[in-house]
Amino acid sequence: MNWSFQLYSARNFQPWNGVVKMLGELGYSQVEGFGGVYDDPKAFRAELDDNGLAMPTGHFSIDALENDFDGVRKIADALGITLLICPYLMPDQRPTDTAGWRGFGERLAKVGEVAKKAGYGFAWHNHDFEFKALADGTLPQDHILSAAPDIGWEMDVAWVVRGGADPLPWIEKHGKRITAVHVKDMAKPGEGLDEDGWSDVGHGTIDWAGLFKTLRARSAAKYFIMEQDNPNDIERYARRSIAAAKSWQE
Repeated sequence: MNWSFQLYSARNFQPWNGVVKMLGELGYSQVEGFGGVYDDPKAFRAELDDNGLAMPTGHFSIDALENDFDGVRKIADALGITLLICPYLMPDQRPTDTAGWRGFGERLAKVGEVAKKAGYGFAWHNHDFEFKALADGTLPQDHILSAAPDIGWEMDVAWVVRGGADPLPWIEKHGKRITAVHVKDMAKPGEGLDEDGWSDVGHGTIDWAGLFKTLRARSAAKYFIMEQDNPNDIERYARRSIAAAKSWQE
């Protein structure tokens, strides 16, 4: 099993060469990129190669994907990224009704077509806002997925839970489209107060041992990516999380 690590988790623990060395030593074999590591892709790729790490997936903004796909492609090719992922929509850009969310899904569908023609996979990454009901009672995530039927989904399970949804029916319904999973955990009550309420994977409230089995059986996920949005100790988080993850495979 190739465990991956979203480098965004380590943005506050520089330098990058120290982070990459640590991840390789802890047993990760993959990382997931984000804007903070794309300044000199060739140099970063060399750093990854030196530490036995690959970067098959990477996050790119909707703006870059729509308006500078050539730039995205150059970064992706330099780093070895084959699955392009759109990770977020700023609050001021989020639609407020069904028509708006369907329109956004159609935008993602167009990006997906461009990506596919160029030889890449493409997926949308969720947060919690896609699971907050609109005035008509429907959910943005349903509109995104139905308006863009051919794109994949990088499921961030903990954000699904924070959005008030149960991940299991979503896995049941859309498993074939779940190409990657963010493995993130939510802190127990009273813990993680300086970590935005997140925890090390396997030490929080989400039943990851059970979910991992379900995802392996019911989804198309090829990438399982550790992430914590605001860890206070990156080495501890990375070490304890991969130890927990390896125990689910036994």
